[in-house]
Amino acid sequence: MSGMDPRLVKMAMKKMGIKQEDVGASRVIIETLDNKKIIINNPIVQKIDMAGNTSFQISGDVEEENTNEADIEMIMEQTNKSREKVKEALEKNKGDIARTILDLK
Repeated sequence: MSGMDPRLVKMAMKKMGIKQEDVGASRVIIETLDNKKIIINNPIVQKIDMAGNTSFQISGDVEEENTNEADIEMIMEQTNKSREKVKEALEKNKGDIARTILDLK
């Protein structure tokens, strides 16, 4: 809230029963249901407690990863190919591990 005195904002939030605290974090990873990872580097994380509910507000440098790191490692071992080639092939094959291994052999 720009232009407002942070102390007044904090007092108003306290009166409304809202507690807010900073959470020290170096990285935040969100794993989605469709096997994507949203990675937030250098995050600023705030924990907000309001009316018995806890929520988190996160901001930072966001990147998305569509493939599982364990899958990449396993394909690299199976095919003796570089990480870059494996990632490229996985994207081309829309995450299909078996097809990727066959293509790389």
